Amino acid sequence: MPAFSLSTVFSRLALAACLAAAAFGAAAAQVDVAGVKLEDRMDLHGSALQLNGAGIRYKAIFKVYTAGLYVGKKVSTPEEALAAPGPKRVAITMLRDIDANELGKLFTKGVEENSPKSEMVNLIPGLLRMGQMFADQKQLKTGDTFNIDWVPGTGTVITVRGVPQPDPVKEPAFFNALLRIWLGPNPADWKLKDALLGKQ
Repeated sequence: MPAFSLSTVFSRLALAACLAAAAFGAAAAQVDVAGVKLEDRMDLHGSALQLNGAGIRYKAIFKVYTAGLYVGKKVSTPEEALAAPGPKRVAITMLRDIDANELGKLFTKGVEENSPKSEMVNLIPGLLRMGQMFADQKQLKTGDTFNIDWVPGTGTVITVRGVPQPDPVKEPAFFNALLRIWLGPNPADWKLKDALLGKQ
């Protein structure tokens, strides 16, 4: 059995500790967007997702919210994002106080401006449900979070301040319609679109 000097043992222990710290750091890495910390990896209903990109939604010169797109595998085009299989998430954190009903109307307008006219009739029930959900919230304050999740077999689940809202919308087309608010041909913010697609 080879003999190890005390210094060799300590060197190997130090190396092991560094490697463990590096692995832990990689697992718990965060991305800072306007002071909002976004995990670079997360688990959604048993599926490992990674942060594809994140950025800020501006209205004129004002920061409104941060948004991060989580997918199972990196995407770089809207088409890839819409077609990506498995769970997906858009994570939003407010950067200013806003009337929740107003935000709901802006989202509905974003869907209308980015969805084929032929799809709109099928999206109306989901949009009405989402609009009512935002209206019920009254106001979203700086730091409030909400997630828009696509969960296969369940549908689109919207979680506000950590509380899942009832009645998920089951049709995949509805989640994609919401995703096009940011990734469609007339996105809410062009720089945010690029950021979500990992181009910034």
